[in-house]
Amino acid sequence: MRSKSLASIAVAAGLALAVSACGANTSSGGGSTNTNSGSGGGAKVGVILPETASSARWEGFDKPLLKAALEKEGLSPDIQNAQGDVQKFSTLADGMINAGVKVLIIATPNSEVGASVAKKAQAQGIQVIDYDRLNTGGSSSYYVSFDNVKVGELQGQGMADAMKNAPQGANIIEIEGAPTDNNATLFHQGQQNILKPLYDSGKLKLVQSQPIDNWDNQKGGQVFEQILTSNGGKVDGVVAANDGLAGAVITILKKVGLNGKVPVTGQDATPDGLQAVLRGDQYMTVFKPIKDEAEAAAKLAAALAKGDTAAADALATGKVKDDKGNRDVKSVLLTAQLITKDKVKSVVDAGFVKASDICVADTQAACTELGIK
Repeated sequence: MRSKSLASIAVAAGLALAVSACGANTSSGGGSTNTNSGSGGGAKVGVILPETASSARWEGFDKPLLKAALEKEGLSPDIQNAQGDVQKFSTLADGMINAGVKVLIIATPNSEVGASVAKKAQAQGIQVIDYDRLNTGGSSSYYVSFDNVKVGELQGQGMADAMKNAPQGANIIEIEGAPTDNNATLFHQGQQNILKPLYDSGKLKLVQSQPIDNWDNQKGGQVFEQILTSNGGKVDGVVAANDGLAGAVITILKKVGLNGKVPVTGQDATPDGLQAVLRGDQYMTVFKPIKDEAEAAAKLAAALAKGDTAAADALATGKVKDDKGNRDVKSVLLTAQLITKDKVKSVVDAGFVKASDICVADTQAACTELGIK
């Protein structure tokens, strides 16, 4: 589909420029860490989100959707963001535990702090739900997320589809998520379910697969630039684990004239990511209906706040293996969707983003063509 000669332009001489703009991932939610307390006066539920730097989803989507879902269940939510700081995460958790929350919902920067927080909360009789990210080696009773191996398989399938007509041995670079995030491990596992046979057969060539600490977009761009330079400027496809990292990769590709010629994967269907898909700079993203995830977590929290574990178990019909803890965790696992340019309208139709969020000057023609309005 893409000429290898175009994707193999020698660009090493021009790759020294800083990438301070890499991975800009804005959202209307901003970076606020203020508490959001419900007005219903119901049982208190604490929610701690991990950060704002790597993805717009946490403040722009999860925060308001969780607040609405929890209040709809008659609960009083206290939602805060740790901004990627594990000490702040622990401090926020201590405050919520001391305030007497009935349930604690945590999406943690890493499994170690998540396991520690869960242990302290449970010692006080507080039920803990791992939200979006499973804390391996922890003790949380429930887990709400998407089937993250499947998410990775969607990313792998997207890359495989994009490279169907590529020359034999096309060069692939993988920019993965944080090694401390179990989701990143599962995404990579799913990607490899699809891509490893293609690597093994020689259809595709894996140049390098590199995890990025803290899902740091700027670091991801820098690492991609270094790998590209060391490979003589040759790249035919990039597996980026989320839209933030994809944006960082695209910044580098733009510098060397390869954006739109090299397919890039993503995840989260952020406004920036969807704009990149509409422009043709990003081949695909993964749409995870966060409203469904927030509502599932809220229903689970409502049952647990009442002490109704039977009702909670009826909701958490799946299970996920925690290899580190050698246990199965009761889970609610939701389904994600692969979004290429022709499917962007479905994300708008689902109410996840507004047309005005993605139909800007350089994407308006694509929006018109696709009937996005």
